[in-house]
Amino acid sequence: MPAADDRTRAADAGRPFPSRRVAGTGETGAAARGYLPRIVLLPAVIGLALLVVPLAALVARVDLSTLWRDITSPEAVSALILSMQTALAATAACIVLGVPLALTIARSGARVAAVLRAAVTVPLVLPPMVGGVALLFLFGRNGWLGVALEGVGIRIPFTAAAVVLAQTFVALPFLVLALEGALRGAGVRYEQAAAALGAGRWRILWRVTMPLAAPGLVAGIVLCFARALGEFGATALFAGNAPGSTQTMPLAIYTAFNGAGVSQGTAVALSLLLLVTAVAVLLLVRGWRPGTSR
Repeated sequence: MPAADDRTRAADAGRPFPSRRVAGTGETGAAARGYLPRIVLLPAVIGLALLVVPLAALVARVDLSTLWRDITSPEAVSALILSMQTALAATAACIVLGVPLALTIARSGARVAAVLRAAVTVPLVLPPMVGGVALLFLFGRNGWLGVALEGVGIRIPFTAAAVVLAQTFVALPFLVLALEGALRGAGVRYEQAAAALGAGRWRILWRVTMPLAAPGLVAGIVLCFARALGEFGATALFAGNAPGSTQTMPLAIYTAFNGAGVSQGTAVALSLLLLVTAVAVLLLVRGWRPGTSR
């Protein structure tokens, strides 16, 4: 091994052996990337395969002869449009509600933050179906708020508004936890410096705090939108599965696989359409993300 012999001769002569360095960093390639035992690569490859291979199997089952017809059918187009509209509305609601909540958790004391964080995490560990039942008990005809809403002529269950509420319920924790982690990581040093220079609370929030937490906010928005787009369980129970009204893409796929007058090929095509839509959104947001080089 010539390289090893060169290192040995250099060490015997008391001379340092030149190593490859990463341009502009002054570090060797290995040092710049960190040090990782090679055995870790095996479970890493298995984990990656577990994520990628099922999607490849889905793509392989697509019938190209009927793909265009399936994804442009009125039912598919209606479900996709409704999914995009409600997911965007739910994401907007999560931003309006989640950003203040994340700021409150990040700037609270340890005990208060722990309680608030636990409350936010609960929807993540609950089965989505339980979330749908809970929303029904709150907004249903005999629910805590449902009675008052029915009294003024407002009915939420089994409407498009119910879809948005269900998506917001399951997606909000993703944005809150991502942003709260970014805020805690940024610390308060720069905020304190800005306050010492005479900046007010709102100026500090918009000119210091939010720019520092922008990567976490963008990551939270992406996760929030993706979760809302793929929501199924809570939507099915709280909003129903009415085509053209509350049937989102996941519900349309479920209906197709259950053979409600639709072939399995349609379900595969709709699954592919939802997959492509989600990937396209993620790629677009990744290209815009602050600090990402193009």
